[in-house]
Amino acid sequence: MSLSLIEGSLLVFVIVCAIGTALLKNTLAAVIAFAAYSLGISIIWLVLQAPDVGLTEAAVGAGIMTILFLIALANTVNRDTDRLFESIRWRTVAFVAAFVLVIGATVPSLPAIGDPTAPVVGGEVTQYYLSNAYKETQVKNAVTAVLAAYRGFDTLGEAVVVFSAGVVALSVLRREVFT
Repeated sequence: MSLSLIEGSLLVFVIVCAIGTALLKNTLAAVIAFAAYSLGISIIWLVLQAPDVGLTEAAVGAGIMTILFLIALANTVNRDTDRLFESIRWRTVAFVAAFVLVIGATVPSLPAIGDPTAPVVGGEVTQYYLSNAYKETQVKNAVTAVLAAYRGFDTLGEAVVVFSAGVVALSVLRREVFT
């Protein structure tokens, strides 16, 4: 599995933002790095052809969470110091690096994106959905049929999470504006 220039650049961008979020001493800079990380992850989901997950990540991660973090920062005491980065705990770095290596070792065994021989593409479940989606749901698009009919409760749960996050953000913003 080879990475394209865009995928590689996005991966490097996300890793740099994650490290920046963890190590930046200035809390505003850390929030901005987190927002950039979340936006990068949402773009990666779009590249991986999962727009529903990408949209949720952009709305909740890059949007609502960033707004809530900024409101929390505005309502707390700023205790920034002269140091730019936090002190590094090398035992934690070693543990995280070992975890990343173990997880990364599984990446070569993944099928390429769009590989027609991948188990999920030619599998029994996929063939069932493609063969029966229209007949059972009367929905012409197989992806919509899966999301709305076969996985309706999961999709409802995702919608509830996004809606709840929006309501909470609006109520916090309303309180901030009118007080």
